[in-house]
Amino acid sequence: MQEDVVRRGRLSGERVPGIKQFLSSMDADRSIAEADLLVDIAHLLMLKRQGVIDHDNAVAIMRVLLGMHGTGVPEEAFSDHFEDIHAGIESVLIAAAGEGAGGRLHIGRSRNDEVAACIRLHLRDELLGQMGSLVKLREVLLGCAQQHRDSFMPGFTHFQHAQPTTLAHHLLAYEQAFSRDFDRLHEAYARVNQSPLGAAAFASSGYRIDRDYTARLLGFDGIIMNTMDAVATRDFALEVLSDLSIMMATVSRLCEELVLWSSSFTGFVSLDDQFCSTSSIMPQKKNPDTAEIMRAKAGSVAGAYTAALVITKGLPMSYNRDLQELTPHLWRGARDAATSLHLLPGMISGARFDIARMKTEAGRGMSTATDVADLLVREYNIPFRTAHSIVGRAVRNGTLEIKTLDVAAVEITGKTLSERGLTEKQVISALSVEDSVAMRDHPGGPAPSATAEAIALAREKLNRDQKITDSKIKGVRHTIETMLTDAGRLIQ
Repeated sequence: MQEDVVRRGRLSGERVPGIKQFLSSMDADRSIAEADLLVDIAHLLMLKRQGVIDHDNAVAIMRVLLGMHGTGVPEEAFSDHFEDIHAGIESVLIAAAGEGAGGRLHIGRSRNDEVAACIRLHLRDELLGQMGSLVKLREVLLGCAQQHRDSFMPGFTHFQHAQPTTLAHHLLAYEQAFSRDFDRLHEAYARVNQSPLGAAAFASSGYRIDRDYTARLLGFDGIIMNTMDAVATRDFALEVLSDLSIMMATVSRLCEELVLWSSSFTGFVSLDDQFCSTSSIMPQKKNPDTAEIMRAKAGSVAGAYTAALVITKGLPMSYNRDLQELTPHLWRGARDAATSLHLLPGMISGARFDIARMKTEAGRGMSTATDVADLLVREYNIPFRTAHSIVGRAVRNGTLEIKTLDVAAVEITGKTLSERGLTEKQVISALSVEDSVAMRDHPGGPAPSATAEAIALAREKLNRDQKITDSKIKGVRHTIETMLTDAGRLIQ
């Protein structure tokens, strides 16, 4: 078993297994093992460039690091004999290269700035993945909206029939919300992609290090200036978890509607069988389990955010070991969000909507009553509040037929609407679902003409967001490949 080179000087004796497990971060560290190697390589290139490490020792170290990068971090580095992956990799390195060479890699740094950099590198990749998934999800929503610009359905407030709308309008509401989620993650990316390297424990280093150089090697956009803040802060993680919690709340709302819509009570949608399960006892059942689990994952992500926030709230500057407990919540929240985003587009694209059923329900519950009130205002100059009262009284009396409206008008104003010139044909037209929707052609409205314009505008933004994501992914990949090429030249 490799010796834990970090503990051996100041501390003595073996820990009992319970303490080892309690202090170990290995489970969460598997997520950042590759990032740790990249940080090591960047740090070594900087030390060599600055003349802190000589050529021969740099070559000896780099051979081992590139070997691990090529074949994977060896399993012994993840042993619970080590507190974390950083100590595990360093111990494996020293065993392979000798302490005369390998023991020099940690010059000018601490595990504090090292782990902060690794978390930021891995989280950067997670963010780019989430941004890409949001682009795909929005593309599916826009495609589905385009197909259903003329598909009428009831709109709800308080989950009561309110006014008719279109399925396109409904789907576009979610696309717009997910577009904001993209913007939030994109903005968070700028704060995540900053380098803490060179902060060391918290007070920087007495060696002639070059913080800007390591930042450039790893594709960071800059450095975190204050070295105490660089190692102590996890606000970037809190921001991402907060953004993911907001995003998953929208996922949960969409899933809630799919669950309700797929019930026999509503009958608006049938989800593809692969996203459903059946009952072990009731053979007729088709349960929307995937949507239900996604709905629950929103709670898990919000829980990860809450736990991370509470962990950080009482910590003094600068680094405290409590921060180790935050990292598993970060990866769990990111994983649950990513899994949901990966599956959701397929669930939507595979859904079969019962357009006839939705249109039938669009006119129920006297959902076009507002149009009757608006008719009285536009055509007969009745104050809206008076018209509202007349129509509301007619609804209370059971129908919106002209006879019922006349009775209500007499009760409210002392005069029938027929006397003012209202005709049955006008009332029938006002009650029409198609006419009600067609009139609402303002920007962002449900009319087919309005949703066509909204889809076009949304696609323009989606294309921009796709280019942003692709550019960042390409830029990060090119930067890392360039660094690894430089590292390879060193050992040739």
